[in-house]
Amino acid sequence: MFPEDVHGLQTEENVLQAEQNAHPPVPAAEAASAPANCQNLAERIQQEMGKAIVGQQEMIEFLTVALLAGGHVLLEGVPGTAKTLTVRALARLFDVPFSRIQFTPDLMPSDILGVNIYDPASGEFRVKKGPVFTALLLADEINRTPPKTQSALLEAMEEKRITIDGIGFALPDPFMVCATQNPVEYEGTYPLPEAQLDRFMMQLVVPYPTQQEEERIVANVQQGFRSQDLNTAGMQTVLNGGDMARYREEISLVRADEAVLRYLVQVVRATRENRHVALGASPRSAITLLNAARALAAMQGRDFVTPDDIKTLALPVLRHRLMVRPESELEGYTAQRILETTLLTIEVPR
Repeated sequence: MFPEDVHGLQTEENVLQAEQNAHPPVPAAEAASAPANCQNLAERIQQEMGKAIVGQQEMIEFLTVALLAGGHVLLEGVPGTAKTLTVRALARLFDVPFSRIQFTPDLMPSDILGVNIYDPASGEFRVKKGPVFTALLLADEINRTPPKTQSALLEAMEEKRITIDGIGFALPDPFMVCATQNPVEYEGTYPLPEAQLDRFMMQLVVPYPTQQEEERIVANVQQGFRSQDLNTAGMQTVLNGGDMARYREEISLVRADEAVLRYLVQVVRATRENRHVALGASPRSAITLLNAARALAAMQGRDFVTPDDIKTLALPVLRHRLMVRPESELEGYTAQRILETTLLTIEVPR
């Protein structure tokens, strides 16, 4: 049950406050020094990623936010904009297991999760674990596989566990899914259902590089960089899986005051009340937005969330969760446009 306010009503503000208070208090000196560590890590990630990825600073920053906040990311962009390369480069920075699945129409759930295999020698069944048993999973072109296979990731993404023939298996910690999809190709694709989309912390739209960035990309290739071999980029490991819990504990020290929490909830609830929206953001998205904002604040060296953190993250965290009415789509309304308008109409706390 959700916490209750003085009137006995369950409120999203109380849910968010409970999420913040889930960890015991720590000494003030420790709280003050915690964000600086996350800030240093974020700077090192940006620096090392820049050896392989030209531009795309916003994508790298938001990927780092999701990684530290324990979320999953959906990368959407046309082919050739370094979506897969970015995830591979991110995996290179961490001393953790990495798996890649190329989603195809004939892919089965067992190809992702694993299967029980009969062993004639022992006369027993044994579990052959699938590629989902990893720390960082790249789900390439996730919209090319049918919904039955897409749904195999639902339990893994939400509960960090999977079930094979009625037996549950815990996944490694940390566990993160980075999925890619092409937004302009519809033949042979299966749009992700709302329940699947809601499991992604963010949807990042990957743009084309600028002319200057594209010139640098070509120059890097001429100088010997090959995207197939990240050794040519000279990237260095910056983090191992065992350190992740410490950074996430530091993020849990970041707080948002009552006015910021109220502003966050107003933004989320406004998406449900908009006449152009058939399905608005859920309470889960409010908690997700809070967790992402706390990670961003820590990456910027702060132990408190600001309204600007909410505004910065509202688009990537909420836009894929909105279902625009068909008649409004014909009028040119998109989730992006609706959210941008919403942020302009809600008063920002001082």
